[in-house]
Amino acid sequence: MQSKAYFDLCTRKLAVLATEVELRGSVNILDVHVHCEDFYARFLNLLFGYSLTNMNATQQNSAGIDLIDKTGKTVLQVSSTAAFDKVQTALSHAKLTGLKGYRFKFVSISKDGSDLRKKVFNNPHGLNFSPVDDIIDLKSITAILLHSAPSKLQQIYSFLHEELPLSEVEPPSETNIAALINILCAEDLSPQAQSGSPIPFSIDDKLVFNNLVVAAELVETYAVYQPRIDAIYASFDAAGRNRSTSVLSAFHSTYLKLKKDGEADDDLFFSIIEAVMDAAKKSANYVAISEEELELCIRILAVDAFMKCRIFKRPPKVTAHASA
Repeated sequence: MQSKAYFDLCTRKLAVLATEVELRGSVNILDVHVHCEDFYARFLNLLFGYSLTNMNATQQNSAGIDLIDKTGKTVLQVSSTAAFDKVQTALSHAKLTGLKGYRFKFVSISKDGSDLRKKVFNNPHGLNFSPVDDIIDLKSITAILLHSAPSKLQQIYSFLHEELPLSEVEPPSETNIAALINILCAEDLSPQAQSGSPIPFSIDDKLVFNNLVVAAELVETYAVYQPRIDAIYASFDAAGRNRSTSVLSAFHSTYLKLKKDGEADDDLFFSIIEAVMDAAKKSANYVAISEEELELCIRILAVDAFMKCRIFKRPPKVTAHASA
């Protein structure tokens, strides 16, 4: 799941850059094109492991070659077009004299290079060049990203995030609520499968104190699951310190954020359930289940949080069994 999030963000950033290059180029604003040479030098170094440098850093407007990797013997032409003449001119340029044995690559930063891969080019300087393999465009870059390891995608995303800052949704993070739901949805949650009784707790006092009428039926229905939730929390915590505490804290934070003066307490109870459902679905470690199953899990957890006094006010006289 996390890999897909990074892949989506990486391709979105590259697509936005390509669109900006093409749009600005159409009105002869070429400042982005110049910066793209340095950007693609660093990006391709990261993607392919090259050691490219910008030729224009030492030779202004070095036509025919934009980027060179002397260690890996590779030269690249970066272009906002994907025209046959552009590739042929670059391959034939006098700057390539003496670079026999180098590999030539053509990078189209905004146009589709599919047609160019079918062409036959004159290669007067004897460079290693195969149009099928050495003409790079966004489509071929996207295919490489799609099959990259998660760690590589995260590394590339970090680079793109720094180089191409955009207003965007950050990659989803893993949450303990989603992890707990993944455990809970594998349980037998039929009422008859529950063993024992809920921990003694003056539910009625708290329901009355918080003016809960509609939600009272919900609490009564799902209170029977509290012993099972306590057992799951115990095993859950064995995998990480304070994980159950963080789940209960998330319910408490959601309650505080949604609580408004004058809002009906019943509406607030169901708003908490909806908010936690949305948060769970956005988690990187959430394993998709049906909406009904997810709502059942969240309702059970919400009632447990209610009985542990993590949501809604504590009545004046709550038994010691209800933990803060």
